[in-house]
Amino acid sequence: MEDAKSRLRRMLGEEGLTVLQDSCVIVFGVGGVGASCAEALVRGGVGRLAFVDGDVVQESNVNRQAIAFRSTVGRRKVDVMCAMARDIYPEVQVEGIDAFVLPENLEEVMRRLPQNSDYIVDAIDTLSAKVSLAAWAQETGVPIISSMGAANKVDPTKLRFVDLFKTDHCPLCRAMRKQARARGIRKLQVLYSCEEPIAVAHDEGSDARERTNLGTMSYIPPIMGQMVAGYVIQDLLKRGGVQLG
Repeated sequence: MEDAKSRLRRMLGEEGLTVLQDSCVIVFGVGGVGASCAEALVRGGVGRLAFVDGDVVQESNVNRQAIAFRSTVGRRKVDVMCAMARDIYPEVQVEGIDAFVLPENLEEVMRRLPQNSDYIVDAIDTLSAKVSLAAWAQETGVPIISSMGAANKVDPTKLRFVDLFKTDHCPLCRAMRKQARARGIRKLQVLYSCEEPIAVAHDEGSDARERTNLGTMSYIPPIMGQMVAGYVIQDLLKRGGVQLG
């Protein structure tokens, strides 16, 4: 009789399942990219996860976020993500840290997280926090994959895994490269879109700082999250000595 992991077992064998079951991944940001990534990591057999996000589900999230439903609007994102993970696999070990990551509180947040983590997923929006997280990963040697901007992009075939310093046509990447150089970051694997962003006008009467010129298609962030999860799972297996195919 098949169980919940039968299809995984056929692909990975017991050795691969054990490697993933024993792995710990921290997902920073469980929004459009991060929630889909976290869901795929859980379904993919990763046994220990921590989710970091200080936001609550908002109605504007419904078009793209795996945790956003009418029933979850107003709830803390990390609580919804943890509940979803346990509903998929009750045996999974998950914890949620209700915090916005900023350069000034990064060390404090890190002390609250599992100290033997195997991978970091950066799916947060704040530029300074992304750079600080990348610098921390470089200093500690923890593998990291960073998701770049999904806003104003429509073509999923333009998504690429590359080093940050080889990116183009991405405003977030351009800004991040500058700060990364200043922090001495030598390399950073990212998922980004090489598509030119579509021009979107600000809402009439809005302040430019409100970022009302940023729109998001329903499918781009989830596809990015699934791709990041696939990257992490394959790398964890490789590091664990498991060959696929």
